[in-house]
Amino acid sequence: MIVTIDGPAGAGKSTVARALALRLGYQFLDTGAMYRAVTYAALQAGIELSEANRVSKFSQQLQIELKGEAVLVDGKDVSQPIRTVEVTSLVHYVADNPAVRETLVHLQRLIASGCNVVTEGRDQGTVAFPEAPCKIFLTATAETRAGRRLAELKSQGQSITLEEVRAAQEQRDIRDSQRDIGRLMKAEDAVEVNTDGMTVDAIIDLLESLVRQHQA
Repeated sequence: MIVTIDGPAGAGKSTVARALALRLGYQFLDTGAMYRAVTYAALQAGIELSEANRVSKFSQQLQIELKGEAVLVDGKDVSQPIRTVEVTSLVHYVADNPAVRETLVHLQRLIASGCNVVTEGRDQGTVAFPEAPCKIFLTATAETRAGRRLAELKSQGQSITLEEVRAAQEQRDIRDSQRDIGRLMKAEDAVEVNTDGMTVDAIIDLLESLVRQHQA
């Protein structure tokens, strides 16, 4: 069974989806990491991200693998560098590239084929897996999301202020909701879950109960 978890930046999708997949014994598909991986690899290769055609062709040549907690590009572990502020601020060039999205959605479907998967992103329930039986839209207030993102970045040793995180988040929310392809939106048959004031364990418990209902 495929479980999709969509929602805005900082809603806690990756943390919750990874833990939910572990609890269910499902595979975790971190689609955001794929776009970050292409962004990071392109930067390392000296490719101008605004050159859409060049980035598209480059993405088709990459071997992107998700192995447990690790994200590999052409066999190299890029799990940490793809989470930097620089990559976060530039990933929209890749995410807004229709040809790159087509390539990565195809890869996502290949990975999920015939498997039990928890997948998270912006368009999993609307574009990548519109027929998924269990769809969840995870959200929270802007203040809550910014606080979570700040804690995540600081835990990685990055120096950044809450104001900087909130400004970047606002810009990303606007881009995600206005992009032509893969736009952030709640699928009509998705269950919306607001995580304000909830612990991670409480969120996972709630989502597990939703998944179990669809398994019955």
